[in-house]
Amino acid sequence: MQITTYHNPDGSASCNALAKVRKRGYEPRIVEYRYTPVSRSEIVTFILKRDITAGDAVRRKEPLFREQGLAPKNVMEDELPDALAEDPILLNLPIVGPEEGASNTARLCRSSVLVTALL
Repeated sequence: MQITTYHNPDGSASCNALAKVRKRGYEPRIVEYRYTPVSRSEIVTFILKRDITAGDAVRRKEPLFREQGLAPKNVMEDELPDALAEDPILLNLPIVGPEEGASNTARLCRSSVLVTALL
């Protein structure tokens, strides 16, 4: 099974989740959102067609979230993928899951314990 990890190398939660994936014997495909733009299509296909909503995938505490008027009352769930693709800093990471077709499960793994449950 091929695992994909949407990863921020500067984030401790992301680094812990990646280490847990590797400890379980997988070498994941790593998508570093700051260097590899994530398209709207990829966001919808990999993230939103799984167990994660657009609202879950957004870093609501990121100042850019408020600056762009994305507060919950101002934006619809179906508009969030566009915002995430335009400004990937808004992605709530790490997101870990099997490649398309392997399973419909991907999880926001802010706690690396969730990686163990996923794998």
